[in-house]
Amino acid sequence: MAKGYQTQELKQKLVEILSKSKTGLSGVEISEKLGINRVTMTKYLNIFATEGLLRQKNIGNLNLWFIEEGSEQFEFPDDYFQVKTKFLELLISINEQKVYNLIRNCIHSNANTPKLINEVIIPSIESIQELFEQGKISKSEEKLLGHIISNSIQMLNLITTEINPRKNIIIISADSKSALIAESASASFHSDGWNVSALGDMSDSINVIFDLDLQKFLGKVWTKKNGIMIIVIFSDTEEGLKFFSQSVNSIKGKFGKNLNLVLCSKIKKNTLAKADLFANSLETVLQWSETTFERSIN
Repeated sequence: MAKGYQTQELKQKLVEILSKSKTGLSGVEISEKLGINRVTMTKYLNIFATEGLLRQKNIGNLNLWFIEEGSEQFEFPDDYFQVKTKFLELLISINEQKVYNLIRNCIHSNANTPKLINEVIIPSIESIQELFEQGKISKSEEKLLGHIISNSIQMLNLITTEINPRKNIIIISADSKSALIAESASASFHSDGWNVSALGDMSDSINVIFDLDLQKFLGKVWTKKNGIMIIVIFSDTEEGLKFFSQSVNSIKGKFGKNLNLVLCSKIKKNTLAKADLFANSLETVLQWSETTFERSIN
């Protein structure tokens, strides 16, 4: 790319010059201002439009480019707290499109996905659950807000990243209440290059044949037993922790020492649920998983 622009730097320059123009700029004008070949510039303008950063409008014989309404640049890590406050405010006011614009702006501003999950998404999940338990929002509203959060997480989960075939993980929610945290984990692990199999809420699979089902599934997604496999269970109940830990432990011997079990819950650790790690936060699970992978290759 001309002048040695990196993609993120180019986005920032575009936002800067287009924000100053009330009438928009043509591709030719943008190319001249940035000193970039017109063909190359057109390619990037189209990419950024697909990402939702820009929009194009035909005015007469001209194709003009504008910054998408609601676009803004953040400076991370300084702005995580600002985004956290804004995300929750927009969420509670059910301003769905502005919530998505905010997440999109964070992506354009090169936010770190695990940090965005831990400092913005998860606190919002917990706040919504508290509001519902306190009777301040209805069940219908809780469901809608959960849907908006889920869509926000999926936007982060769609960011392209290089996957390491030796880093494998299966993520399970033992109940519906833990589903959004499990989705958050999926996006975080994906951004760190893990090959993620996200199974979602598996509470309807609590039966005597689940261990056989899981064994077959492992045989398909971890065919060559390449690298390590971690199964992470998120649960809000002791029953969920006990059932899924027993199911995984019953088949661990068939897959070797590189199959690990992690249980993540706010419930106090109990002796009925056995695992390689018992954690109460996603951040702990992420750190332990990376450390375990590093040890496996040394």
